[in-house]
Amino acid sequence: MSVLEDVFSGKTRIVICGIGNDVRGDDAFGVLVAERLKELVKTPDVLILNCGEMPESYVGKIAAFKPDLVVFVDAIHFGGEIGEFIIADPLKTLGEAVSTHGLPLRIVASYIKEQTGSDIVLIGCQPGSTGLFEEPSELIKERAERLAELIAEILKNK
Repeated sequence: MSVLEDVFSGKTRIVICGIGNDVRGDDAFGVLVAERLKELVKTPDVLILNCGEMPESYVGKIAAFKPDLVVFVDAIHFGGEIGEFIIADPLKTLGEAVSTHGLPLRIVASYIKEQTGSDIVLIGCQPGSTGLFEEPSELIKERAERLAELIAEILKNK
């Protein structure tokens, strides 16, 4: 079983939150994944949200869904190679790694955990350029598509 499959193992109600800014180059990673997943996954037990830069605005919707797993997908500066993935606990240090969004992800994740009791996971991708009014790079678009396909395949077997 892959690490990504382990994330979803044993979970029945899942929320996937794509985070990012689609006018800041590679920061669009999370929203690209969410939008593609909306096309690929059609099950009532999976809620896919394009949270943009403000995942805190979706806390009520997430809590009302009563998930047992919340997955944040975001561009994360963690010192990896551009396009490299990381799976992490957003309640730890990496939850503060995103500087382009409102509240630190750690605070949002902590509140969601408190409200729902769900497991919380961050799937991050190392961005390249995140300059204003830039398009996402081809590499990041490809990585977003690949991650969406992998997640959709895992969820199809649920």
